[in-house]
Amino acid sequence: YSSKGAMMDNRFATALVIACVLSLISTIYMAASIGTDFWYEYHTLSPAENVSEAGRTIWDEFVSEDADEKTYTDALFRCNGTVGLWRRCITVPKNSHWYSPPETDMTTNCISFSLSDQFMEKYIEPGNHNSGTDLNRTYLWRLQFLLPFVSLGLMCFGALIGLCACACRSLYPAIATGVLHFLAGLCTLGLVGCYVAGIELLHKKLPLPDDVRGEFGWSFCLACVSAPLQFMAAALFIWAARTNRKEFTLLKAYRVA
Repeated sequence: YSSKGAMMDNRFATALVIACVLSLISTIYMAASIGTDFWYEYHTLSPAENVSEAGRTIWDEFVSEDADEKTYTDALFRCNGTVGLWRRCITVPKNSHWYSPPETDMTTNCISFSLSDQFMEKYIEPGNHNSGTDLNRTYLWRLQFLLPFVSLGLMCFGALIGLCACACRSLYPAIATGVLHFLAGLCTLGLVGCYVAGIELLHKKLPLPDDVRGEFGWSFCLACVSAPLQFMAAALFIWAARTNRKEFTLLKAYRVA
């Protein structure tokens, strides 16, 4: 029985180690995607010329506290903008003045979304406060802000339960860890879906100019990769705990018999 028990222990230990590694990688990917600004990228053909025509006006409007969704989206279109969950960025000349010639030396400047921006209502016609609230885009925007933090919180809580399981030398709490990782994966998947839907709805309201190309960036891709890693970790945690419990019960029944 000792060799069989050792074989079972090694199998469960291997599954748990793989699950922990997947969980760690998914957590790193999720944290990196939240903290970076490349969820969506805009590429225009001549950002330097566009900015030089308007001087400092674009940047002043972009960073203004009164900048509405249409104002900063137009700036993103014209100036190779990138958008994250927390910040928006545009590429502008380092010294853009009306009396200076167009520059090729560009710099990327960013402005953070405030907490009020994250919960601000979106309008049926972006920039027109009298057009009424667009409930779909409003709640999609709020969910894409909240869901990644819920996902990270669930994984951290699952890791805490896993540490308790190690201290107790029991695989039973691993089921709870697996369930929490599964819920975290659902939150991440929901985040990705909300973001894609929000971008598509925005571009229906504000179509991309002919000389502008938009694409999802690598921060978005990290979130997309994180979701399946969370599901795989959840499956391994639950499998190891349930199979170990089942085999332990059968072995105990056999010994009693």
